[in-house]
Amino acid sequence: MSDVPVAVIGPGAIGGLMAALLQRAGHDVTVVAREATAAHIAEHGLDVVSDMFGSWHAPLAASTTVPRGAQVLVAVKADGVAAAADLLRDADPAEVIALLNGVEHMAALRAAAPGARVFGATIAGQTRRTPVGGPDPATVTHSFDLLTIVVPDDAADLGLTAALRDTGAVLRTGGTEAEVLWKKLRFLAALSLLTSTWKTGIADALDRDPALTAALLDEIAAVATAEGVPSTGAELRTLLGGMPPLTVGSLEADLSAGRPGELDAIGGAILRAGGRHGIDLPVLTAAVDRLAASVA
Repeated sequence: MSDVPVAVIGPGAIGGLMAALLQRAGHDVTVVAREATAAHIAEHGLDVVSDMFGSWHAPLAASTTVPRGAQVLVAVKADGVAAAADLLRDADPAEVIALLNGVEHMAALRAAAPGARVFGATIAGQTRRTPVGGPDPATVTHSFDLLTIVVPDDAADLGLTAALRDTGAVLRTGGTEAEVLWKKLRFLAALSLLTSTWKTGIADALDRDPALTAALLDEIAAVATAEGVPSTGAELRTLLGGMPPLTVGSLEADLSAGRPGELDAIGGAILRAGGRHGIDLPVLTAAVDRLAASVA
């Protein structure tokens, strides 16, 4: 096992779970967060309740800065990318793996750590974390027997990849970085936009307006294909139809709370990619515009 420390930027639901799992596997882990969050976790740690891994208390170290030379796991949301880049810029890390939705964050992270090997990866698992604050540890809840990480082939030999494998998560390699990120983004966009549009689980959302669903999935598939991940709308519908009926995208919780969340990182990113390829996307454009207007 490597003795290089691991820093996890963003100890939210995914970051908190991965930090706790890495620590439990024997790695030297520091979570990196804003001052109040870091202070609370340093004092109280995190509690973890997982259907897959069991329950335990993780007494995690926490800081507002990344230890120099650490292997860094970035687990922020889209609105935290700029701050994560600033942290990387000051830390001179050797390796960085980003577990973010979307594709556009990678340019900023690479620019912030020009001397590091920096890769985008994806993670699938249903997690949530209670708010940090008060006298008790925040709790990370991980539901179902699913935690799968996909890294690009070029990241297979990283020390951080080996550390992630130690956690017990299913770890796979999946081609180029673009293939890894777009395979998830095409699915996530379809799930998020449909369930957010209709404010219901995916099974119902798929059937609310069959013509709109088919057109939306065809447009998303066309952009993914242009980006190197051959896709069809029918394939996306099959993938979505295999989800538990009440599944909703994480975007829906943000939009229902009046926050734009990752709408731009998900839907906006596909629209911009489609524009670069000259692909007309009227249904996707209308869906993103309606959702953006709902929180304007």
